[in-house]
Amino acid sequence: MQKSFESREATAAENTIASTVADRLKTLIAKKGRSFERLAELTGIAPKELLGIEAGTITPTINHLWRIANALGIPFGSLVAFQGPRDVRVVRNNQRLSVTSPDGNFRTRPLFPYSGSRSTEFYEIALAPHHAQRLEAHAPGTKENIVVAKGTVEVTVGREAPQVLEEGDAIEFLADIPHGYRNLGSLPATLYLVMSYERGPCDGAS
Repeated sequence: MQKSFESREATAAENTIASTVADRLKTLIAKKGRSFERLAELTGIAPKELLGIEAGTITPTINHLWRIANALGIPFGSLVAFQGPRDVRVVRNNQRLSVTSPDGNFRTRPLFPYSGSRSTEFYEIALAPHHAQRLEAHAPGTKENIVVAKGTVEVTVGREAPQVLEEGDAIEFLADIPHGYRNLGSLPATLYLVMSYERGPCDGAS
């Protein structure tokens, strides 16, 4: 019974993400003056697959969202984060809109997205035991500041030597090159990530 409930809950979350991204993607494509064909070219996502994301029939993966965000020159969180009042913003636990990898071993939850008045975003990240997650390069000048809240995590940035972080440890690095996180423990790990941009969202490649 519990498994069935969790399955229904996961399906509902996926449907919400698909719908949210579809709505915002349509608006952003129009706002940025991009053609669908040009966006497919910039992202490297197959046109048929991108069309499904835009229509809300395909739930985008984390890599889909990063590629779309980079191609449009926008923060990742602007595609999926909860939108609340501008002056006071509360994100309830039951309102969270998480994006999960296809295997379910990596989950990221935008808590406070880029607002236009500040060039930072705040995320909660969950890593399954022993899972390694590789991420593509973000926009030039993007910086990640990570604090490990639970577990032991190895962070790899480009060709630099991996750094092992224990609970309470923090790391800062430029994330405009491929990087990744690996949970070294047998229990789930939790990270908090502040992502900052060198400048406000750019217009993206033309």
